[in-house]
Amino acid sequence: MDLRQKAASNFIWRFLERFGAQGVGFIVSLLLSRKLGPGPYGLVATVTVFTSIVSIFVTCGLNDALIQKKNADDLDFSTVFYFNILMCVALYALMYVGAPLIAKIYDQPELIGPLRGLSLILVFGGIKNVQVAYVSRNLLFKRFFYATLTGTLVAAVVGIWMAYNGYGVWALIVQNLVNTTIDTIILWLTVHWRPKKMFSFERLKELFSYAWKLLVSSLVDTVYNKLAQIVIGLRDTDEALAYYNKGDTIPSLLVTNINESTNNILLPIMSSEQDNVPQVRMMTRRAIQLSSFIIMPMMAGLAAVALPFVRLVLADDWLPAVPYLQIFSFVFAFYCVHTANLNAIKALGRSDLFLKLEIIKKTIGILTLFVTAQISVMAIALGQIFTCITGQIINSWPNRKLLGYSYRDQLKDMLPHILLSAGMGLAVWAVSLLGLHDLITLLIQIPLGIALYVAGAKLFKLEIWDYALSLLKGLTGRNKTTETEGEKV
Repeated sequence: MDLRQKAASNFIWRFLERFGAQGVGFIVSLLLSRKLGPGPYGLVATVTVFTSIVSIFVTCGLNDALIQKKNADDLDFSTVFYFNILMCVALYALMYVGAPLIAKIYDQPELIGPLRGLSLILVFGGIKNVQVAYVSRNLLFKRFFYATLTGTLVAAVVGIWMAYNGYGVWALIVQNLVNTTIDTIILWLTVHWRPKKMFSFERLKELFSYAWKLLVSSLVDTVYNKLAQIVIGLRDTDEALAYYNKGDTIPSLLVTNINESTNNILLPIMSSEQDNVPQVRMMTRRAIQLSSFIIMPMMAGLAAVALPFVRLVLADDWLPAVPYLQIFSFVFAFYCVHTANLNAIKALGRSDLFLKLEIIKKTIGILTLFVTAQISVMAIALGQIFTCITGQIINSWPNRKLLGYSYRDQLKDMLPHILLSAGMGLAVWAVSLLGLHDLITLLIQIPLGIALYVAGAKLFKLEIWDYALSLLKGLTGRNKTTETEGEKV
């Protein structure tokens, strides 16, 4: 199988895994949102802020270091495994002891139990993270499909049962825990790598020399991304945070399917080709073209149907989330630019440059948040558009020299998709002016949007349309290849 087919095959498996998991999660989220209302979701959003930040220390960037290292072996993998376990136990202990202090800061004693409960995810993260790195390095993404989808389905049943039996916020907490637990168990059963009785401080030091910059970058990025929710949680009600968070979460669920699939496939493949700059440039360009071709119409369509969608699916209690949903649809439409550029920088071994970019972007973002927080929650959301645009330019800047692929070139590659998505979105939005029932409106808007976009891609003979079709034909036409576990790490 050539590189293009290998990348496409693993992308499809990863995409199916993310699509299945996020699709089920999305439906369950809608059901739980209607049942529980904004209050419990606001509480869980607050808890998730802290577990997300602490979870960055679970891998310390070492997973990416294992993937990027040319000759990583069992000693490297086993060393990282034992180090991760130690870190996870220490981090859970920290969260358990610190929960009362966090609850006191927010003046919400009810945060203590959920914080301690959801933090158990950290322990399971330590157990499965090296397995995840092994799968990514060897491009065995079919393993993720079985593990994630099974965990998501079982967790969905548990979460819905608990919500409808009066467990409130704990339905959301236990759903997350069950999902991670089953995911971890199945991944260990299907991926045959096991830690050996070996450990090397020298190897850990070598890996950490690359990983610490990614750790700091991820920490800065996560803290920054959660900072707005921290500010809103401190200055406003749980309901206000729930509306903001829901507007962020819905487009995030959709984009994550593609963005994570692209991210997981690009890094190992780019890393394997790190000495071939033209090849890395080509992969970066194709990633931006293909991702923007898929993501941008999804986000334009979501923004266009936001009002009837929220009113019909989430009920009137969630209507204040509509403008946030539209704002974040714009923000997430351009995430493919960030992912492709940053993966190219990591694959070329420039974790130092990666860290510098994060510091610059987050400095601008924090200043923007400081200004907008003085105004309103809506101003905070609008500030995300400004930081999204500046972040694209900053992330792409190094690749002007590293790859010879500037932001202007990237915009040229995306421009047909931007214009076509905007036109389609406008036409879809116009349907809502007819004053039909929300269900009828959505039943017209969704197929109309798909038809207009596909017709436009064919009419204007978009290059990426033919490329995507050729990939699909190549995958469906070739003989099935059986994956083996005999690949060396």
